[in-house]
Amino acid sequence: MESEPWKYEELSDVIEAMCTSKAEEFRLLGYEYVTGKDIWECVSSKYDKEGQPPLYKLVNDIYSLKVTTYMNYLMLAAYRGIT
Repeated sequence: MESEPWKYEELSDVIEAMCTSKAEEFRLLGYEYVTGKDIWECVSSKYDKEGQPPLYKLVNDIYSLKVTTYMNYLMLAAYRGIT
């Protein structure tokens, strides 16, 4: 069964809340300067290549993001000069 495409504009508040929640989790682990926007940039960076994922995959990608994955993203971004 094919899921309907979702629109970021319709779900932006919900996505922002999920990313903020994940950033708060990272802060509890000692990463004080992580924001919801940082989480979204990390998670959405792979969608540039893959295209828009189904909504369940987006939610899973946000909530299952590990600190090591986020740090790897930051290091690669720094090498590329993105951040």
